[in-house]
Amino acid sequence: MQLTIPLSLDATPLFRQVYAGLRQGILSGAFGANGRLPSTRDLSDQLGVSRTVVLLAYDQLLAEGFVAGRKGSGTYVTEGLSSSRLVTSKKSAVVPLSKFGTAAASAAGELDSLGSPPRPLPYNFSSGRSESDIDTFPFELWRRILLRCARKARVAELDYGPAAGSVALREAICAHLRRSRAVVCNASDIVVVNGSQQALDLIVRVLLERGDRVAIENPSYRGTKQILQAAGIRLLPVPVDRDGLNPAKLPQHARICFVTPSHQFPTGAILPIARRLALLEWAKRENSVIVEDDYDGEFRYEGQPLESLQGLDPEGRILYVGTFSRTMFPALRVGYLVVPKSLIPAFTAAKWLNDQHSPTLEQQALAEFISSGAYERHLRRVRHRNAARREALLGAIRKYLGERVEVTGDGAGAHIVLWPRKSVSEEVVVSRAAARGVGIYGISRNFLSQPSRPGFMLGYSRMNEGATREGIRRLAELF
Repeated sequence: MQLTIPLSLDATPLFRQVYAGLRQGILSGAFGANGRLPSTRDLSDQLGVSRTVVLLAYDQLLAEGFVAGRKGSGTYVTEGLSSSRLVTSKKSAVVPLSKFGTAAASAAGELDSLGSPPRPLPYNFSSGRSESDIDTFPFELWRRILLRCARKARVAELDYGPAAGSVALREAICAHLRRSRAVVCNASDIVVVNGSQQALDLIVRVLLERGDRVAIENPSYRGTKQILQAAGIRLLPVPVDRDGLNPAKLPQHARICFVTPSHQFPTGAILPIARRLALLEWAKRENSVIVEDDYDGEFRYEGQPLESLQGLDPEGRILYVGTFSRTMFPALRVGYLVVPKSLIPAFTAAKWLNDQHSPTLEQQALAEFISSGAYERHLRRVRHRNAARREALLGAIRKYLGERVEVTGDGAGAHIVLWPRKSVSEEVVVSRAAARGVGIYGISRNFLSQPSRPGFMLGYSRMNEGATREGIRRLAELF
């Protein structure tokens, strides 16, 4: 039998190329059931390679069970390996999904922002990602710290680590949160997770059952909404106004309330003290839990940073969620949960069951980055730079858009929301803005119900002042 096996002088060893050609011939049925392969001598002559190359290829086929040798007769396709059972082309079997899988699949279409403009755009007001400008993050310092941690790490430290996270990192996070966010905690109250999204997922797994009632801001962060919907949770939308979530509209018999009090996502409203106290009173009355997502509480530009809602909680009813993905860089994937003491065993065990623990070297490096003061120095630089870019954005809006729009969320964080005073179509505006090289993002998909008016989220941490002004000038042509 004459075989054609294309061979090349690339990095792939010759015996692997011969093996792959023979394997494909078997899978395609070219040899037939119990078909005999050429002798190693004949095949080496046909292909112009040494017999050793062919012997190695045959040995591999024998090891994987594709062929069997018959003493004094030759090498044959394994008996029972009929062509009808072999893979000739990949098909997509219809595999039934679980309820979670079905809900997750239905949310897949929402993972991109509404009408997200194609990237890259020269004036892209991307939002909902990192508040930190990756280009200005001190990566050289981070590399040195990471390399130092890798060099000095003992072998035992590279085995499985504590599920709740390294002690050094939890102590560093605790000290920072006490100082900057007035969070009341000990290092033992902290569980290190792979970003805030895993924190939200663990909360759902540990505290909620399918069909449970949960209060959630309307509009809200879509990552929270999608996790809850995928878990079959009954969402009870609570209206958001200029002062954030309205406690007077909180429902009865809700197991949990998810809230972003320091900079409501996406409207940017800041929850005042009276509403914070009312929210805590509601949780006590309903025997409920509050999840405080402090996704960008580090950034405030007028007055002192607001203290956390968790710091006002006397009863241990708040789970506090934070992340370094926004303040440092998204690929770091390190976040944290501050958990009431009664729930620490359950959340630590849930983290272990989920993925055992977060990467060790990154935790060690981050602990040093925080404890050395480098993290707070970086935050000060980011606040200063964001403040300048925020002022450029607001100035451009006043100059080019004036009274045609209303602005919310400009007191903190790294994004604002533009609310046109005249009725417009979000999709049309997003599309036409992209045609002018401007990326903006509609917020209608953040609502659990039909929004009363359209709005557009504009992030400003990734664009310099000149690009910001030009982007707004172009955007003004649409209004």
